[in-house]
Amino acid sequence: MKSVFDFIVKPLGEKYNNKIKIGDIELVLNTKVENHKFVNNFAEVIATPIAYKTPVKKGDIIVIHHNVFRRWYNMRGEQKDSRSFFKDDLYFVSQDQVYLYSSGNTFKSFGDRCFVSPTKNKNVLDNKKEQSLVGILKIGNSSLEALEINPGDVVGYKPFSEYDFVINNERLYCMKSNDIVVKYGHKENQTEYNPSWAKSS
Repeated sequence: MKSVFDFIVKPLGEKYNNKIKIGDIELVLNTKVENHKFVNNFAEVIATPIAYKTPVKKGDIIVIHHNVFRRWYNMRGEQKDSRSFFKDDLYFVSQDQVYLYSSGNTFKSFGDRCFVSPTKNKNVLDNKKEQSLVGILKIGNSSLEALEINPGDVVGYKPFSEYDFVINNERLYCMKSNDIVVKYGHKENQTEYNPSWAKSS
């Protein structure tokens, strides 16, 4: 069973990440299917597309768009699966909905995606905890390497280009290569900002 253009995947765990465990107590964080922040973004690849070659293999773990597993209510109030739903617990995922892939413990960027860690705001007169539009590149790609922008570099990025994900207990912003507009240098003078809730998710 293979798709021509799409990956076929199944959720890694549940479709929603609505719960955290603190000691022996399990807390429910969200009960609404509409909230994209609690949708599971991790999937296991069941089959790869046959129309093009890809570094992703069957059995790999990929990080995907939040709409793939998200459910919704129609006009009658009936809960429905997303348009990506195939059958049983399987879903179609298009190439532009894949952001990272991993065959082991290390995630690699897919296509033109990259991931940036937010940095702490050093301005004592500003109540924001992280700097605006500045971060440390954590996961780069070949396009950025060609421009000599590598993981560890402090970069600036376009407004409204970032989408946050929690990868290995670290909050990172996903964006495209052309959203990176400035390379400031290395990270000696910057501190990563990783909120405590990211470490417990």
